[in-house]
Amino acid sequence: MALTFDIEERRVFFRDVKPYEVPQRLENLKGPANGVVDLPHSVLWAPGGGRVDLDAEGGIGLAYRAVLTEGSVADQVSVMNRARLMSVWPELLLPRRVRELWEVRFPELRT
Repeated sequence: MALTFDIEERRVFFRDVKPYEVPQRLENLKGPANGVVDLPHSVLWAPGGGRVDLDAEGGIGLAYRAVLTEGSVADQVSVMNRARLMSVWPELLLPRRVRELWEVRFPELRT
């Protein structure tokens, strides 16, 4: 008797099991609204280091996407600014699961 498996049903994607962190309250996000942030290598591993200008074109998206997908709660609260996150949230390119986790915890982010 031969065993058969439906591979599609058993396939597990890393994006579906990767642990993402989410702070308890948006009010905890006290990072700068503007200027330059230095992201640790654990958050953004890039040539030239993790220095990101939040005011440069694409800077806020790069920094926030990296912190949301790779950062700890400590990274998130030190880098992200609540008001700035609220204003850029609809445009951020995020994995679906990250967006869902944050919007379930913070319904005010939903557009």
